[in-house]
Amino acid sequence: MSRWNLSIPEETDRAVRSYLARQGRRKGDLSLSEFVNEAVRREVFDRVVREIKERNADADPDELMKLIDEAVEWARADPS
Repeated sequence: MSRWNLSIPEETDRAVRSYLARQGRRKGDLSLSEFVNEAVRREVFDRVVREIKERNADADPDELMKLIDEAVEWARADPS
């Protein structure tokens, strides 16, 4: 596991800690690390999806569906 040292605005820190406290979490819990991990993973996923959509904006929708169908068929046929 990696360790990050982050500097964030005091207002953001208070907002996150207040939210976690309302969820019944305490200062010593791993919940802050879990919260940051989930937020970062979601943001990376959203950015990748956005980049793919932009890259394929001019693509033919029928051709894209054909490629998706082929990929799904291949994935379902692979026993591993």
